[in-house]
Amino acid sequence: MIRVLIADDQPLVRRGLALILAPEPDVEVVGEAGDGAEAVALARRLRPDVVVMDIRMPVLDGVGATGELARTLPETRVLALSTFDMDEFVVAALRAGAHGFLPKDVSPEELTAAVRTVHAGEAAVAPRLLTRLIAAYVRAPDRLRGPGVAAAPAAAAELTPREQEIWRLLATGLDNAGIARELDISVSTVKNHITGVFTKLGVRDRAQAVIAAYESGLVVAARENAR
Repeated sequence: MIRVLIADDQPLVRRGLALILAPEPDVEVVGEAGDGAEAVALARRLRPDVVVMDIRMPVLDGVGATGELARTLPETRVLALSTFDMDEFVVAALRAGAHGFLPKDVSPEELTAAVRTVHAGEAAVAPRLLTRLIAAYVRAPDRLRGPGVAAAPAAAAELTPREQEIWRLLATGLDNAGIARELDISVSTVKNHITGVFTKLGVRDRAQAVIAAYESGLVVAARENAR
């Protein structure tokens, strides 16, 4: 079971999140907090696997609470949520130690998938946010780079034309369903191609694949497109 703590200052939002997550067979909502300080205190007592954390809360905001949890309960992973998907909120949350960031307009399916992804130790960032961030920050010295990314441009020559196209679409922020629609192929086919892309590029996940696309010149990074 994935033990989840929900932190949001709006009771209606907390209840809505709980109603989305609680029916999942592998998820248990163990508590709810109305501000960041309460979230930290409850997390220390309940030891959840994942905290679904609103960024803007009273007493202690979500960024501060995330930083405190990263320092004191590193085994608890934070999935940050915000009504505002401004880059500075995303960067602040990720720098504080969040393993993911989603805008609150995501679907219930996207939320539950992100909880599972974060619990598994992977990053879960909404594609449109990830693409904007990388377009703005990928050229900063080593800040967003991870293992295997530096070698990816040379490995790109091994990709088939179809894999190149899927890599490009992935880097522009499309999810698997969006890529499938764009190319008129099935989602399962997209998944298979993406697995091949990751293997040939030597990257671990979607974030590294997007970074590699910018570093290889497949997609051009430009600050004016980051907003």
